[in-house]
Amino acid sequence: MRPLAEPPGAPRRPPLLLLLLLLLTNFMPSFGKETLRTTAVTPQFERNMDYVDFIHLNILEKKVLNNSEVSVQYLCSKPCIINLEAVASSEFRTGVPVYRRRWKDEKNLYVSRTRQVHLKFPSIMVYRDDYIIRNSIIVHSVILYAWISHVSVSSCDVEPSEDYQDAVAKNYTFLEAVPPFKRPYKDHKVCLQWGADYLWMLQANRIPQCPHESDSVQILNFVYASSGEKTGIVKKFEQFENRELETVRQHQIDYPMFTVSIWLYLLHHCEKDLCGILYFIDPKEMYSTPAVFLNEEGYVHIQVHLMRGDDLAVKTSFSLPLKQWFRLDLSFKGGEIEISSVGKNLKRHHHQSFTFREDFYYDDTAGYFVLGGSGYVNGIEAFFGPVKYYRLNVLETEQISNPLHDQETVEQVEFYYERCMDVEELVYEYRDIVRQGEKTQRSCYYENYYLRQIHKYGEKSKCDAFMWGKELREKYQTLFKLLKEMDFSAPEALDDESDTVLDVGQRIFEKVAKGLSSADGLSNMGSFVPLLVDSSCCGYHKASYFLAVIFETGLGVSVDHTKGLLYSLVGAQGNERLAMMNLGYKHYQGIDNYPLDLELSYAYYSNIAIKTSLDQHTIKGEQAFVETIRLMDDELLKAQTKENGDVFMWLKHEATRGNAAAQQRLAQMLFWGQQGVAKNPEAAIEWYAKGAIETEDPVLIYDYAIVLFKGQGVRKNTKLALELMKKAAAKGLPQAVNGLGWYYHNFKRDYRKAAEHWLIAEEMGNPDASYNLGVLYLDGIYPGIPGRNQTVAARYFYKAAQGGHIEGTLRCSQYYITGNMEDFPRDPEKAVIWAKHIAERNGYLGHVIRKALNAYLELSWHEALLHYVLAAETGIEVSQSNLAHICEERPDLAKKYLATDCVWRYYNFSVSQVNAPSFAYLKMGDFYYYGYQNQSKDLELSMRMYAQAAIEGDSQGFFNLALVIEEGNSIPSYILEHLEIDQALHSSNTSLLQELYYRCWNTSNQESISPCSLALLYFHMRIFWNNILQSTLIYFMGTFLLSILVAFAVQYLQSLPSPSSPGTRSEPSSEEHSSSENSSEDATGAVQQDESSFSNSSAQQESNPQNPLVTS
Repeated sequence: MRPLAEPPGAPRRPPLLLLLLLLLTNFMPSFGKETLRTTAVTPQFERNMDYVDFIHLNILEKKVLNNSEVSVQYLCSKPCIINLEAVASSEFRTGVPVYRRRWKDEKNLYVSRTRQVHLKFPSIMVYRDDYIIRNSIIVHSVILYAWISHVSVSSCDVEPSEDYQDAVAKNYTFLEAVPPFKRPYKDHKVCLQWGADYLWMLQANRIPQCPHESDSVQILNFVYASSGEKTGIVKKFEQFENRELETVRQHQIDYPMFTVSIWLYLLHHCEKDLCGILYFIDPKEMYSTPAVFLNEEGYVHIQVHLMRGDDLAVKTSFSLPLKQWFRLDLSFKGGEIEISSVGKNLKRHHHQSFTFREDFYYDDTAGYFVLGGSGYVNGIEAFFGPVKYYRLNVLETEQISNPLHDQETVEQVEFYYERCMDVEELVYEYRDIVRQGEKTQRSCYYENYYLRQIHKYGEKSKCDAFMWGKELREKYQTLFKLLKEMDFSAPEALDDESDTVLDVGQRIFEKVAKGLSSADGLSNMGSFVPLLVDSSCCGYHKASYFLAVIFETGLGVSVDHTKGLLYSLVGAQGNERLAMMNLGYKHYQGIDNYPLDLELSYAYYSNIAIKTSLDQHTIKGEQAFVETIRLMDDELLKAQTKENGDVFMWLKHEATRGNAAAQQRLAQMLFWGQQGVAKNPEAAIEWYAKGAIETEDPVLIYDYAIVLFKGQGVRKNTKLALELMKKAAAKGLPQAVNGLGWYYHNFKRDYRKAAEHWLIAEEMGNPDASYNLGVLYLDGIYPGIPGRNQTVAARYFYKAAQGGHIEGTLRCSQYYITGNMEDFPRDPEKAVIWAKHIAERNGYLGHVIRKALNAYLELSWHEALLHYVLAAETGIEVSQSNLAHICEERPDLAKKYLATDCVWRYYNFSVSQVNAPSFAYLKMGDFYYYGYQNQSKDLELSMRMYAQAAIEGDSQGFFNLALVIEEGNSIPSYILEHLEIDQALHSSNTSLLQELYYRCWNTSNQESISPCSLALLYFHMRIFWNNILQSTLIYFMGTFLLSILVAFAVQYLQSLPSPSSPGTRSEPSSEEHSSSENSSEDATGAVQQDESSFSNSSAQQESNPQNPLVTS
C-alpha cells in the first residue's frame, strides 16, 4: 500500500493549462456576440461618414445537420471578401476545418446585405453508420466562424488576408453536435447487391441504442453504521456504456473533474493516525485519487496521486463537528480541490481551496472505492448518510442534489445521543458523589474496628439526597432507582475511571436479562424497555440489539420499525456482533423496508467474519460452538446433555477407562462448549493431556500440542509441544504435519522447512496447509521465488476455502467484492454469501442459540422463544426454522407475545436462504397451496416450493407435484426445466406422472414400503387396467365369444324335437314354466352376481393398491 503523503507546506504554482484558458478567455469573443461595435445602416447620400464593417450569423437550428441554413448579414465599407469556416473537434483530433465558403463583394458598399448559405458537412459527422459509412465519429464541438477581409485596391498583386485574427470584422457561433445514434441514415442513391444488403440488414439490427446513463451515482442511499474498524463499503465502477460519456471520462483521466458529497454524523475523531472516510485503491493496492481521511484533531486529510507518479497531501484548516449531521462536499478539477462542510439547513459552515502545481491522475474504473475502513486503514466512528458521486462534473455546493431522505431516522439518531450524554453524565456524577462519601468514611474505618466491620458487612453506601432537580429525576426515574441499588463501594468501581459507565450498563442489562428469563418476563416487557435504553446509552450494546429485535418484531410491545432500525444501527456502531449480522441480513435480502444493497450487507458481514476468526483463537467471553440442531430431529435432541447428563457421564466413564474416542469427544465438548456442555477449557486440557500420554492417539496428541504452543488454558511449553507435534506427525496426521510447518514459520523463521511441511500436508488434503502456502506467496517469502505473487496466493486461498478454512473463505470473499484479481471477477452476491457463512459460525451467536436450545429442552417456552427470536433475526437459517416450529407447537405463545405472524415470517425467511432445508420448502408450498390465514392461495408459487424441495432430494416434493397433476393442474415449463425434465419426452400428463412417481420412489428409502412405492405401484396398475379396457383385442375376443354363444343357441334350438301333431299345440305344464322362469332368473342372478363380484373386486383393487392381481 502506498504510504500516506504529508501535506505540502508552500503554495503551489497554478497549472499551465489553467493559465492558458484564462489567457484565451481574455481576448476570445463571447458566445454569439460581435467582437467590434457596429453602427446603424445609413442612406446612400451619407457616404462621407465613417462606416464600420460588421458581420452577423443567424441560425434557426444550431445543430450539426446537413444543409443547415445560415443567414449571414454583413456590411463592407471597402471591397471585401466574406469567409465562412466550420471547425470541429472529435475524440481523436481538435480544430479540424470541415466546411469552408467565401465570396467577394465589391459593389454593395456601405449597405447592409444578407445572404443565405447552406452548410454541408462530411457524412461521418451527420449520418449514422451503415453499410457504406462504417464508422461515424463522435463530435464534441463545432464552431462556425465568419469574418470580413478587405481587398486591397492599390495593388492587384497583394492578396487579402484570410486569417481570422486579422479580420476587419468577425463573429462566431457554436453548433450543437448530434449524437451518432440520433442521426438519420443517408440515402446514398445506390443499390446494393442482395447479399450485401442482407448482411447489412443483419448488422443494422445489432447497432446498439444509446443507453440512458448519467454521470451522477448514488453510492449510498441508506444509513451505514461505521464502527471504526477495518471494514467498510466497497464500490467499483465500470466504464460507461454510453460512448460519449466514456470518451469524456477517458479524456479526464489526466484532468479529473468530479464531485463527491457525503453526509456524516461523526461520534469521535480518529484515535490514532488517520481514519478512512472515502478513498480509492488502484489495481496495485495503492492509494490513488481521491484519498480522504480524518486525523486525531478532526481535520480532513486529502491525498492525491499526481500525473508524474508522486503523492501529495493537504490538510484542512477547519475540523469536522461531532454529534451533528453535516455534509462534506469535495470537488476536484485538474489540480484544484474545493472542500466544504454544509449543515442540515444546507448553509455552508466552512470552505477551503487547494491548488497543486500538477494535475491529478484519476481513473475511477482502475480499482475500487472504499467508504470507511479496509484492510489498510481503520474507518471513522460515525454514521454515513447518503453519498452522491458526480463522475464527470464539478458542482458548486448549491448545485449538489444529495438530500437526507429518512428524516425520522436522522432525528432519532440525534435524539438518542443527546439522551445518552445525559445518562453518562448522571452516572459519572452519582459515582463521584458515592466516592466522596466513601473517602470520608474510609478515614474513620482504619481507626475504629466496629465501623470497619459495619462497612464490610453492613448496607452499602448510596446517595439518598439527590442534587438533581425533580424534572430530571422523573425523566430518569428507573435509572436513579437502579443506581441506588448498585454497589459502588467496591475498589474496582472506585478506581476504574474508564469502564464505570459500561459496567453500569452491563449490570442494568443483567438485571433485565434475569427478569426476561422468568415465566412472566415477556409479559412485563414494557417495564424492561426503559432499562434496556439506559443500558444501551451506557455503551452496553447487547441491550441495543435486544431493543432492535423487540421493536422490529413487536415482542411484548407495539411494532416500531424506526426504533428497530435505530437500535440496530447503534448496536452495530458499538461493535455488537448480532446487531451487525441483523443489518447485514436485512440488506442482503432487502426485507423489512431495508433496501437491497449487497455492498452494504458485505460491510457488516465481513466485520463479523473477521471477528469470528479472532474469537475462535481467544476462548474468552460468552461463546459456544454453533451447532445445526433442528427441533424436529429427535435423535439429535436426545444426544444433547449436560455435565450431569447420561451421555456426558457415559463418555466420562469410558474416557476414564482409556477410550481414546471418548477422551477426544469429551475434550472437544468441554473446550468448545458443544452438545449442551458448558465451556470449560481447563477441564478439556486435562483430558487432552491424559489422552496424549496414555492412549497415544494422534488427534489428542496434536490437540494437546496446540494448547501448549498457544498457552490456551495452560502454561506455554514450546519444547514439549514440539515433541508432541513431531510424534503426531510421525503417525501420519495431516494437521500435525501442518503444525510443524507452522512451528518453523512462527518460531524459527525457517520458511524453507515450513514450505516443505506445508506442501506435504497440502497433498494430504489439509486446508490449513493450503492457506499457509498462500500466505507465503502473498508476503513474498516463498523460498526460491522472489517478490509477492497474489495470483498464486489467491489460488491457494480458494483451495483452503473449499476445505472450509475460515481465513481462506474470508480472503476469497474480499477478492469477490473488490474484483481486483483476474481469477476472481467481481461478484458481490458471492462475496456476501461467503462472508455470511463465516459470520454465522461466530461463538457469541452460538451462545445465544445454545441458550435457546437449553430452554426448549427444559420446556421453558418463554425463554426459548426470546432467544430463538434473537438468533433468528441475525439471519441464521436453523434458528429461523426452529422458531417457526416453536410457533407451530405453541401458537398461543406466539400470538400472545409476537406482533408478527411468526410461522409465516420465519418459514418465509428460511426458504430465502441458500441452505434452506427441504421441509421448509414443503411447509411454504402447503401454505401457498391451501392458503395460510390471511395469505391468498398461489398455485404456481406452491409448485415452485415443491420443486425446490424435490431438488434438495426430498421425495415428498416429487409426490406433491404429482398430486398437483392428478388434480388436473399443469406444471409450468420453467419448473420442469429446473427439475431437468425433458418436456419433449414427457409431453403427456401420464408420462410426466410416471417420471415424477419414479423419481419420488428413487429418492425415498427403497428398502422399505413408502408412499412413493405404493403410489408408483398404483399408477402402474391403473395404466395396466386402462390398457385392458381400451384394447382392440378385448373387443375382438368379446365379439368372437358372443358369435360362438349365438351359434350354440341356434344349434340347440334346432336340436329340439318337433311337435307330435301339426294341428294340435302342446302347452307346457305349470311346473316347466316355473322351472323355466326360475332357471332364467337363476341365470340372470348368476350374471348379476358375477358382474357384482367383478365390480367389487375391481373397486377393492382400486381402493387398496396393495392387493396383488390374482389370475386363474
